Amino acid sequence: MIKKVLTIAFGFIIFLSVYFFWQGETVNLKIEKGSSAGQVAHVLKKKGVIISSLWFKVLVKLSNTGKKIMPGEYEFKKHTSAEEVLWVLINTKHIEDVKIVIPEGWRMEQIAERLYKRGIIEDKGEFISIVKKENLEGYLFPSTYFFKKKSKTLQIINMLKSEFDRKIRPLFKNGFPKGLDERKVLVIASIVEREAVVSSERPLIAAVYLNRIKKRMKLEADPTVQYALGYWKQGLTYKDLRTKSPYNTYVSRGIPPGPICNSGYESVRSVFFPAKINALYFVAERKDGKHVFNISFKEHKKAIKRIKAAAKKGKI
Repeated sequence: MIKKVLTIAFGFIIFLSVYFFWQGETVNLKIEKGSSAGQVAHVLKKKGVIISSLWFKVLVKLSNTGKKIMPGEYEFKKHTSAEEVLWVLINTKHIEDVKIVIPEGWRMEQIAERLYKRGIIEDKGEFISIVKKENLEGYLFPSTYFFKKKSKTLQIINMLKSEFDRKIRPLFKNGFPKGLDERKVLVIASIVEREAVVSSERPLIAAVYLNRIKKRMKLEADPTVQYALGYWKQGLTYKDLRTKSPYNTYVSRGIPPGPICNSGYESVRSVFFPAKINALYFVAERKDGKHVFNISFKEHKKAIKRIKAAAKKGKI
């Protein structure tokens, strides 16, 4: 009888030792906002953090702490006791994520400025330096993000780049249009992004630049001049158009050496699926942001003259 009791006691001690002290590898998990105790228990059990999801739910019920569990990202070791896990979940204070919108068509300096002003990064110069060094202009995907304040600059850049990989790279899986590669596609897309005001015109604008490339014509895109100047200057002068820079497509023939901004999905897609038109020119109509497209330079000049005349009369 004594031997049997000792055996049971010894087994119980072994169980407690394993339960409370034997912990495995570290795992990361996320508790979503509004998760119930059952959902939290499921995540913990699935990740191998706790042994019993039932016991975890019992603990939550007994301690009435279901509404005190803090959502956020956690790091636990496998085979941690349910008691310890629950204590961490109700006592950890997370830094609230900051919502950051990166608009389509922004260049690296604009992105760095917004991240710096919102307290996400502490050194915008470091951000720009890394992007330039790694040639990542064009790979900082514009979207809505949730970042933590005072994050590491490289971590933020990698998150933007990862979103690019997730959203844009699937377009590359079947290869590139004839005469183009990844870099050239992104350069043309970035010009389209800066030119397009109306989303539906992206394929039309892409077609114009692709047609000009095929005919070995200069692209003569105003946004490339603005990029060469270092900012999005409105009302370019003839002096601006003569700015010496490999990015200035009024001076340099061919495609610029890199993207002039960070494009959204539709602008990149437009380079793969341009409109089937032979137009080589377009000019903006001031009324709604749409453009007039023409095949010949003669008709293009007529369109410009007509638009300027209408503007003087206050019709557009």
